[in-house]
Amino acid sequence: MLERLNQAMEQIERQLDSSVDVGELARVAATSEYHLRRMFSALAGMPLSEYIRRRRLTVAGAEVLAGERTLLEIAVRYGYGSGEAFARAFRAMHGVGPGEARRTGAALSSQPRMSFRLVVEGSSSMRYRLVHKPQFSVVGAKTRVPLVHSGPNQAIIDFVRRTSSGQSRELLEKLSDQEPHGILAICDDLDPSRAEGTELDYYHGVVTSASAPQGMATLPVPAGTWAVFVTSGPAPQAIQTLWRDAFTEWFPSNPYRSRPGPEILRTRMSADGREADAELWLPVEREAD
Repeated sequence: MLERLNQAMEQIERQLDSSVDVGELARVAATSEYHLRRMFSALAGMPLSEYIRRRRLTVAGAEVLAGERTLLEIAVRYGYGSGEAFARAFRAMHGVGPGEARRTGAALSSQPRMSFRLVVEGSSSMRYRLVHKPQFSVVGAKTRVPLVHSGPNQAIIDFVRRTSSGQSRELLEKLSDQEPHGILAICDDLDPSRAEGTELDYYHGVVTSASAPQGMATLPVPAGTWAVFVTSGPAPQAIQTLWRDAFTEWFPSNPYRSRPGPEILRTRMSADGREADAELWLPVEREAD
């Protein structure tokens, strides 16, 4: 997987002055476009689109300083429809406009080329199991929240507080009739980039075969395979680390890729709220041979 991902990185370098087809990158990496975006974001710490933008502006910056082409020629070469659009993007990355950079020889920022390699960092293993589930529904309260990579997500905390009356909780618990049991945190319709601050659908609900009561949202989920990961530790750090490790460690080491679908988290907190036992369900499919 890492070898093919590096081949995709080489493909990006060859296409910086043209349109980068993410579908073609996925074919080079021998995976789906959906999984490529997810894998890259987890491994690189930034969305694939952001990396491509920063690499383009890095090589464009070198051409600006070289002075061999006009600024408009450089803008067009790297996909900007006008000199003004190029100048705005250039300044956002480099902190200076292209004209000023050329006149003064200003220091510019640089996004290094990325490559991926396996690094052995310990002997700990991830605990997981694979589960095939028939179609089911997610039923519960729903809202739209921003994605937070590290630390508490205050929008989710506030939403759960508003919707977790004793009566609604009791009703949801009665609807839960299959794994994962109990009231869950369910994330769906995430932005493909998974960039910090992008929005997602958040359900405070249950997995069930029953119909939704009046006033509750329903998310139909088709049959499929799920990878189930477990962890215990400080909250929320242990849970966020589990999410990251699934994509940086488990997927590169196993013949599976992520597929579209909700990500389901079952959490049981300690009495003081500092520790958590968690079970993370991710929709997966086997990679083609």
